[in-house]
Order: sequence, then C-alpha cells, then structure tokens
Amino acid sequence: MTFFWVVDGVLLVILLVMLGRWLDIYIKIKRSAIELDEAIFSQQSKNQQLIDVRDRDTFNAGHLLGARNISYFMLKDIGQSLRKDRPIYLYAQNKAMEARAANLLRKQGFPKVYILKGGFDQWTGRVKKTSYK
Repeated sequence: MTFFWVVDGVLLVILLVMLGRWLDIYIKIKRSAIELDEAIFSQQSKNQQLIDVRDRDTFNAGHLLGARNISYFMLKDIGQSLRKDRPIYLYAQNKAMEARAANLLRKQGFPKVYILKGGFDQWTGRVKKTSYK
C-alpha cells in the first residue's frame, strides 16, 4: 500500500511542476506580448521587424518570408539593434521560447511585441528555404 502512496506522490509532484511551467509561460506571454492568429500576423507583419528566434539550421530549413533570424541567445546581445519605435513580430518552434523572447524584449524596453499563435509549426502560408551549395 505504501508503494502506491509514493507513486501517487511522485505523480502529483510531476503534475504540479508541469502546471507551474505552463502557468509561467502563460503569464510571460500575457505580460509581454499579444498573440495573433496567422491571418492577422501575416497581414500586420509585412514590412515590419519580423524575427525568427529559432536556431540558424532550423531557420535555414524553412522560415517566413521577410523574417530575420536572431536566436534567443543572440537576442540578448543583438536586441538593442532593433528599433523600439516599431512593433516586433516574432515566432519560434515552441511557446516557451516565444515567451522567453517576448519577456526579454519587454525588459529591454520594446513596447509592442506580437507573437504568432501556434508558432512556425502551425504556419500554413508560404515559407522560404535557404540552401547552401
């Protein structure tokens, strides 16, 4: 009987950690950015600061037209080269990376940050692939 109590306790801890992580991501996005669905994101991000925060190889495998690749880790250093007077539209492969990037940009003083709802994985529009010869 004690074995099942231990297993239940471990499962409860895992569930609470997962819930806490989801809540952290949710709060960061709500505080730092506005999520836009694909149609609105596509329309509004034209001729704007469109940032892909995925790594270089993933970016080269396919990215939104007009996107600039600045990985999250590079965003810490290069982020200051972005214009604060224009909105930033960003996307990644997962919601956690988008939340971290948006939170970082908010802390750096960028007032308008928009995130692609569903990220790149759910994008159905045209993409560009970069190939090396």
